[in-house]
Amino acid sequence: MGLLNKLFRGDNEAKEDKVLPWIPLNELTQLDSIKNQSDTKTQVIFKHSTRCGISRMVMKQFVDAYNFTEKDLDLYYLDLLNYREVSNEVGYKFQVLHESPQLLVIKNGAVVSHASHGAINALDLNRFI
Repeated sequence: MGLLNKLFRGDNEAKEDKVLPWIPLNELTQLDSIKNQSDTKTQVIFKHSTRCGISRMVMKQFVDAYNFTEKDLDLYYLDLLNYREVSNEVGYKFQVLHESPQLLVIKNGAVVSHASHGAINALDLNRFI
């Protein structure tokens, strides 16, 4: 009955949402800090479009698979619709073409890897820690 209960459980059993240690990226000045901090700790930027179903699906998969702590890396969340100027500057500062959703991995002041759409979840962040 355990499997049937899981398949047909009532709304009484709410699934607990996983919360990541997101750092909101909403100021241009943060980009210099990210670049500087990347000399000692991996920095990751997740660019997300809140109006895109694909972006929402990729983010959900990313959150479900994420298994790092704040000691491992800094994880920034960029709502690119509300902070378009910041999103544009990310592209200029780190020399990457804009895509959405997009994940950038920054070490020693430069992007060492980036991915978009489904490739985000195939990216092995362990390689950069």
